Formats: sequence, structure tokens, C-alpha cells
Amino acid sequence: MKFFLISDNTDTQMGLRLAGIDGVVVHTKEEVLKELNNAIKDDTIAIVLMTTLAVDTAPVEIAELKLKLSRPLIVEIPDRHGSVKIGEAIDAYISEAIGIKI
Repeated sequence: MKFFLISDNTDTQMGLRLAGIDGVVVHTKEEVLKELNNAIKDDTIAIVLMTTLAVDTAPVEIAELKLKLSRPLIVEIPDRHGSVKIGEAIDAYISEAIGIKI
């Protein structure tokens, strides 16, 4: 099982490629969804890493896939162009899921 990156910039792609993680650079909603669907169909991919800006191109569709799919795990990662408030977003998700403010 392996990781796969869907990024909005080449800096993140090159950095993770040095760590042995393959990936693609996308800029439009259609490209993001196409590459995500290709990753879902690939049985060797266990975790899809997506930069914050890539997720922001199709947030509703990606949220639905996160809830619906058991594999692969879709993980949003910040990059130098993304939001620095990723921790606040995670807190909001947890609060919404369990109904208790953290």
C-alpha cells in the first residue's frame, strides 16, 4: 500500500517525491476530481494526501468521498500556500461530529 499526492503546486510535489511519494499537480476542479477518482480506482493506494488549496477546489465532493469511502484515506495537508489554521478546522470537524466544543 502506498501514498499518493494531489497538490496545487510543484513545490509540495517535489518535496514529497524526495520522500518517495508520487503525485500530480492540478489546478482546476475537474483535474482534482479526475485524479482523485483515478487514485480511488488504484488498489495499491491506501492514503491520498491533498493540499488545502486542492481540497478547496471541490470541498463538497471531497467531503462526500471522505464519508463514503473506506479506502483510500483522504488526508488534507497544509503547504506553504495553504491555510495555517488547519488545527482549527480539525477542531471544528471533531466538535461537529461529537457535538462537544473542544
